[in-house]
Amino acid sequence: VFAHVAEHTGDDGAPVTAGFALWFLTYSTWTGRHGIHLEDLYVRPEHRGLGHGFALLRNLARLCVERGYRRLEWSVLDWNTPAIRFYESLGSVPMDGWTVRRLDGGALDALGASDD
Repeated sequence: VFAHVAEHTGDDGAPVTAGFALWFLTYSTWTGRHGIHLEDLYVRPEHRGLGHGFALLRNLARLCVERGYRRLEWSVLDWNTPAIRFYESLGSVPMDGWTVRRLDGGALDALGASDD
């Protein structure tokens, strides 16, 4: 797992953490290449609209281009309209036809403990 931190200069001139991007490498059998999955992108509310989120995503896109990775992917909650608008402004598109699935809690325990 990797992380990038965005800093903002505070009123006293000291750096303040404005946000972060937490990500990891993926691999696509369709493209035969690595990609980046952005697990978390967070910018503190008081630092939003100052370009920190854009800078973090641009940095990840640059890594993809420099390393020959084919994808930069992430999930966004369907009710988070401001984030969706921001991501669309960058040229990202939703992955229609795909549904995220999760196995956790008791179902994960039961499958992990099964002998069959």
